[in-house]
Amino acid sequence: MRALTWQSKRTVTVEEVPDPTIQRPSDAVIRVTSTAICGSDLHLYELFGPFLSKGDVLGHETMGIVEEVGSDVTQLQPGDRVVIPFVIACGDCFSCSRGLTTQCETTQNRDQGTGAALYGYTSLYGSVPGGQAERLRVPLADFNATKVGHDLPDDRYLFLSDILPTAWQGVAYANLEPGSTLGVMGLGPVGQFVARIGRHLGHRVIAVEPVAERRAMAERYGVETLEMEGAVDALREMTDGRGPDAMVDAVGMEAHGAGAAAAAQAVVGLLPDALARPMMQQAGLDRLSAMMTAFDAVRRGGTVSLSGVYVGTADPIPMMTLFDKQLTIRMGQCNVHAWRDTLLPLVEDPSDPLGVEDLVTHRVPLDRAPEMYEMFQKKHDGCIKVVLEP
Repeated sequence: MRALTWQSKRTVTVEEVPDPTIQRPSDAVIRVTSTAICGSDLHLYELFGPFLSKGDVLGHETMGIVEEVGSDVTQLQPGDRVVIPFVIACGDCFSCSRGLTTQCETTQNRDQGTGAALYGYTSLYGSVPGGQAERLRVPLADFNATKVGHDLPDDRYLFLSDILPTAWQGVAYANLEPGSTLGVMGLGPVGQFVARIGRHLGHRVIAVEPVAERRAMAERYGVETLEMEGAVDALREMTDGRGPDAMVDAVGMEAHGAGAAAAAQAVVGLLPDALARPMMQQAGLDRLSAMMTAFDAVRRGGTVSLSGVYVGTADPIPMMTLFDKQLTIRMGQCNVHAWRDTLLPLVEDPSDPLGVEDLVTHRVPLDRAPEMYEMFQKKHDGCIKVVLEP
C-alpha cells in the first residue's frame, strides 16, 4: 500500500510499504477514506527526528471502512464505517475506567516513561504505524474504533479522531461558569474548535491569532479576535481590566516569538540521534510565548487550560506569578474516548453547530501530502486544515 513516511527533518515522502495485517485476535484493519494532517504532526516534521526512524508511517487523524477483523472482535464487522481515536487504549484498566484513556495501563509505554500508545507518533509512544496511508491496523478494535453511519460526509466525523475532542476537553478543563469570557491563544484547527465550542456553550470568546485568514474564519462564529501585538492589554481592556475568566492555549511548544528556545531546538536537531534523544528528554525547551501570554492575560483566580502540545523538561515557569494570581492550570493529551458520546450527536446534528464541515481549506490526494506538510507549516495559501484522501 501507499503511505506517508518520515525520512528526515522536513522531509516526508509517499512510499510503498507492506499492507497491515491482523496481528492479534483483537485487531481490525480498515481501508482509510480520509486522514488529516494535525498541528502536532508538524512537531514530527520539525523537531522529533531523534525519536523517529526512516520509513515510519505518520498520521493519527483517520477514518475509513473496516475490511477485516480478528477472531476476538465482536462489535465490528467488515463494511462498518469507523473513526479511529488517536489514542490506543484498552477501556478496562484503572485509568481507562476513570476516563483517562491517554494513561491506559495496558498500552502505556513504561520503558519510555510516557502514556498510552499513539498512532504514528515516535518511539516515545510505541512506534505504531499511523493512518496517513491506504490502510491502518487498529489494535483493541472493539474499544478503539467508533462506529458511525454511512449517510453523512467524512468531514462530519473525521475530527472525532483528535482535534474536536481535544478542543472540547480544553474548554471543559477551563472550568467556566455560565456566561464567562474565554480567551483563546491560536486559531489553528484546535483553536478554531475551542472558540466555536466556547460560543456554542454560551460564552463570550476572544481569540488571539496573527494570521488574518484564521481570524476571519473564527469571526464567522461570533468570536472576537485580536492580533498578537498588544493582545494582553487589549484582553484586559475588553474585560473590565481583569482579563478573561479562563485562557485556552491552543498553540503549544512551537509558538512564535521565542528566539532562545527556537535556537536551542535547532541546535538539538543538528545532533546525532544518540545525543539528541537524552538532551530532549532531560533538558528540552519549549517555545513558551503563547503559554506565558495566557498566564499574563487571564484574570486573577482564573484557569489556564493547555491544549497545545508541550514536551520540554527544563522549561522556566513563572511560579511566583502563578501563585500570586492564584491560577488553576489543567493540561494533558486528550482522552478522546471520554468525549465521543457527547460529541457524536453534535457532529450528526443537521445544523452542524460546531461547523465541522467548515474547517477544511485543502483536500488533496495522499500523493500530495509532502507539499501540504510544508504549506501547513508555513501557513501559506490560507491553509488551516488539510485532509488527505488515499
